[in-house]
Amino acid sequence: MYVIVVGAGEVGSYVADRLSREHHDVAVIDRDRVALRDVEEHLDVLTVLGSGTNPEILRAAGIEKAEMVVAVTSQDEVNLVCCLVAKQAGVGRTICRLEDPELRSRQSAALHTAMGVDLIIDPDHETSQEILELLEYPGASEVAEMAGGEVVVIGARLPADAPVVGRSLMEIARDHEPEWEFLFGVITRGSETIIPRGDVTLEADDLVRVLCKRKARRQLMRLLGLARQAPRRIMLLGGGRTAELVAVALESRGSEVVIVERDDERANELAERLGGALVLKGEITDSDLLEESDVGSFDAVLALTGEDDANILACLYAKLEGAKETIAVVHRLSLLPLLSEAGIDVALSPRTASANGVLRFVRGDISAVATFLQGEVEVLEVEVREGSEADGGIIAELRLPKDVLVGAYVRDGKAQIARGRSELRDRDHVVLFAVPGSVESVRRVFS
Repeated sequence: MYVIVVGAGEVGSYVADRLSREHHDVAVIDRDRVALRDVEEHLDVLTVLGSGTNPEILRAAGIEKAEMVVAVTSQDEVNLVCCLVAKQAGVGRTICRLEDPELRSRQSAALHTAMGVDLIIDPDHETSQEILELLEYPGASEVAEMAGGEVVVIGARLPADAPVVGRSLMEIARDHEPEWEFLFGVITRGSETIIPRGDVTLEADDLVRVLCKRKARRQLMRLLGLARQAPRRIMLLGGGRTAELVAVALESRGSEVVIVERDDERANELAERLGGALVLKGEITDSDLLEESDVGSFDAVLALTGEDDANILACLYAKLEGAKETIAVVHRLSLLPLLSEAGIDVALSPRTASANGVLRFVRGDISAVATFLQGEVEVLEVEVREGSEADGGIIAELRLPKDVLVGAYVRDGKAQIARGRSELRDRDHVVLFAVPGSVESVRRVFS
């Protein structure tokens, strides 16, 4: 597929990277020469300097052969016009990033149609959903719900006292015969990420991604050494749109919410909109303000501004003061190793949540996608199509690459952990681990 990505920022560069790894031909357009140079240095894509709303620039990017345009600049109006121009040029599918709630509403459906928009993504909304899922699983660094929530993938770094540390996956599997409730799918150890086999022994500080049945999630959290109560008192550092979305959801759950926002006008606006939240005016790195608000007493402290340095410093201070869990939004991935070493519990980025929707749309036959900040391995959900190789096939006999691991399947609303001897059927929803280069092989077997 030939894809044009308009916007070389955090989301656009990540989407372009993922698509190029799947051997799609990708062109990236941006008006920022520095951002474009960074993409050019790190990715195997065509780069074009200019505006994605300019037909001449689009032609230089190869619009006449493009099958999809992904417009993900930070400006809603620019993204809409990009989609309109692309459709007029004959592009089959368009994806548009929209952040304005009014532009995303049902009332604007006619506008979306008129502008040729096929799919809308919203990084703030996707990030807020990711945060809310993480708060449901305290101690986890990643959470992805698949197959309508019947299957959950939990990512976590193993503490030294976790019950599974020092044990091989084969030993753990034997303890839970005859019917498994979970499956270790990916292990990141140092700079290496692998889809493990039974002889691998788990070590302290391993970053593991484990697939489990929804009903077994509490049992799994205990085995990973992460059993804790869901947070009730939560502080949000930064009062942007992501924070507001999170606060609204937390209030509906009955949580106690405190927001710190430096802009007076925005702070007043949040205080009016959020009846139950306490809004404090000030800098999130103001140690006096954080101390006065007793930041160390909170169950979770989330730093959600667009400034990485401020987010990291605020989380470090909160952790030193005794906060049980800290979550920092980070835009520069080069900072990730620093965060884990410093003791910040979770780092997340708007890029992964947004990319998941784009990749699902690009791939067509893939029902859901979950990507992660660390490691290339993805989690995919696919439906077994009638007449495919997987329909009636035994998992161990399917012609899948070695870097693909079938983790679970859902049949008639009931999740089962996959075994080599398991037989799949038409309309089963299968959740598996794979690297981007194996996606086409997965589609061939299941579709």
